[in-house]
Amino acid sequence: MLYFAGIIMADKYEENIKSALQNKDMAGAAEIAQEYLDELNNVRMNIAITGEGGSGKSTLVNALRGIKNKTPGAAPTGVTETTMKPTAYIHPQNDKIVIWDLPGIGTVNFTADKYLKYVEFEKYDFFIIVSSERFRENDAKLAKEIQKMKKNFYFVRSKIDNMFLNLTAFLFRLILLTDLYFNAELKKLGFESPKVFLISGCSLHLYEFSDLHKTLLEELPELQRDTLLLALPNTSLDVIEEKKKTLERKITWLTLTSTVVAAVPVPGFSEGVDLKIISKFTQQCRESLGLTPELLQKLSELSGVPLEDLKAELKSPLTGGEITPTFVINVLIRFAVVIASMALQGGSFTFRIEVLDKMYFYTIL
Repeated sequence: MLYFAGIIMADKYEENIKSALQNKDMAGAAEIAQEYLDELNNVRMNIAITGEGGSGKSTLVNALRGIKNKTPGAAPTGVTETTMKPTAYIHPQNDKIVIWDLPGIGTVNFTADKYLKYVEFEKYDFFIIVSSERFRENDAKLAKEIQKMKKNFYFVRSKIDNMFLNLTAFLFRLILLTDLYFNAELKKLGFESPKVFLISGCSLHLYEFSDLHKTLLEELPELQRDTLLLALPNTSLDVIEEKKKTLERKITWLTLTSTVVAAVPVPGFSEGVDLKIISKFTQQCRESLGLTPELLQKLSELSGVPLEDLKAELKSPLTGGEITPTFVINVLIRFAVVIASMALQGGSFTFRIEVLDKMYFYTIL
């Protein structure tokens, strides 16, 4: 991996970009950076959620999309199987991420191998196998077929909050014992060291969703990892911190691409800036960190805190309306003195980094 200005660059671009920078070929470096960003922006993901009817898989589909079960466009939920064929649900923050609600293997009465052909297993990047009770033989057969085909899968025990209702005093101990129980259950079905993630689709911030999230990010390829991370719900401080690091890494890539584009003059600056790049990056920061009006409204509904109280606690002005070029210029003027002084020390490249850095800083104030 190549480290440049504190940024880790993907292996496949390392030699070319290193050579361009050593030869002071900023145009060449910008072209490579743009190629990387284009690839990142066009990453497509298909995530399969399967399990028996009433297991909570549709609730999990909705939760991963950051919406409630009754929201228009949500996957229908019920105590019996409501999914009779693979159904695609596009992620509201990234239309290139599709979460598929698959019918349970028992619903279509197929063997595991025929079931995978029926749902067109080739299209999925990984599978999440959901159970609200115990994992059954069909689940094990399906997992083994997925394993044969070199795809990743993850066992999820859903509705875990129901099990712990009114048992707060011994919660941690019960979670530990339950984890051991489900692991032992899967060992009987032929899995040597299975991991079962205990989650509640209605409360992703509780139990082991953060562990599932961490495992996914560790096992996905780099481009898919960053794409999924920025789209996942903000269920913990760790998730938000990882998103911040990813957005900070993106600043240098964007800076490289901005060295060869037409720039717009800003009062108080010795150089122009690319308002399109800055506006798009700022909007991505706002969406990923949950600062859009729509996402704040969802947070208000989930937390029970009035929307106006949430806005009052947040210092960032990006909780308001649309990110326009005029808005960007007004923000940059506020930081003109600081950015200009940094540019004097480091030149044009430093100037562009400071511009993006200050817009990012303004997002998380």
